[in-house]
Amino acid sequence: LQVGCWCPRFNSFVSLLLLSVPAAAPTASGMEVMAPALINALNGSSVKLSCTFNSCYKVENKQFSLNWTYQECRNCSEELFLQFRTKIMNKQLDRFGNRVEFTGNPTKYDVSFTLKNVQLEDEGTYNCYVLNPPDRHRGHASISLKVLTKEPPKHDSTVAVIVGASVGGFLAVVILVLMVVKCVRRKKQQRLNTDDQKTEEEGKTDGEGNPDEGTK
Repeated sequence: LQVGCWCPRFNSFVSLLLLSVPAAAPTASGMEVMAPALINALNGSSVKLSCTFNSCYKVENKQFSLNWTYQECRNCSEELFLQFRTKIMNKQLDRFGNRVEFTGNPTKYDVSFTLKNVQLEDEGTYNCYVLNPPDRHRGHASISLKVLTKEPPKHDSTVAVIVGASVGGFLAVVILVLMVVKCVRRKKQQRLNTDDQKTEEEGKTDGEGNPDEGTK
């Protein structure tokens, strides 16, 4: 068990818990993908749509895949505008032009992107899909982008930050422990599935050989 490999992710857990509420809750079968449920952006500014993930396995470019899609409304179809298949590929939608820039780093479990010169028409839902084999299930998180025409009033949030830091730190430790336990169980289960498959294949091979042995 390589517990040390989770240390670089600890700060990301804390930052995420302090700044946002995860858009997708962890599931027993899927990869954990985290993103803020709501992001406010000022019209004409640049905004980073953050999306990070956790995996029990190292990211290999040849196997790793990423899709970013956009939905104008809840029942609207998803439009693919950013993709990773061995390298990052922008799908130039007319609505975004060249305003999309990938600013993440998959090897550091970060698949964020920056949207430049935000327009009112950019409001909607942004979906982040991640798959990192040998993980067999694709993870997903969604971000709702709200475009503002003026900056919201500022409030003193010192107390909120202190409370958030305390609670966030505790939750980060809990999540870290749960992730390590889950990874151990997931790897063990995949090994058992592989061993069962090999045993079944060997059984079939032995069964096919019995008639020949009887003839001899």
